Amino acid sequence: MILVHLMRAGRIMGTKRKERYMILIDYRDTRPIYEQVVDRFKMLILRGVLHSDDKIPSVRNLAVDLSINPNTIQRAYAELEKQGYIYTVKGKGNFVSDKSQLMLKYKEELFTEFRLICKAAFEVGITQEELIQSITKGELK
Repeated sequence: MILVHLMRAGRIMGTKRKERYMILIDYRDTRPIYEQVVDRFKMLILRGVLHSDDKIPSVRNLAVDLSINPNTIQRAYAELEKQGYIYTVKGKGNFVSDKSQLMLKYKEELFTEFRLICKAAFEVGITQEELIQSITKGELK
């Protein structure tokens, strides 16, 4: 597993502040590396670690930091842009989009997946009460 810290410098009351963000690549994960990068950036954006209009690392810099092919990062960034999480400014780089609509969209995606899982559970005989009990017991945490 590779862990990369992305650094961001900001100004708060005249002092420099540096924050760290982590991108994790797990080579034992069955998902492609670009999907892992996409998912990690999505979580950093949705949790508010990366803010609207924050500049994210260049394709080349992140590829070097993660020791992976730049085409992989380019594919991840293209997917993030397609999903509305980042936007590109020609000659300037990639930036984080406004989070407000992204959270609503992400919640809807989660609820859609949840409904599909519930449907599959019902089809194999799991009852609504069993699902509710499983959720309230915290077995999903």
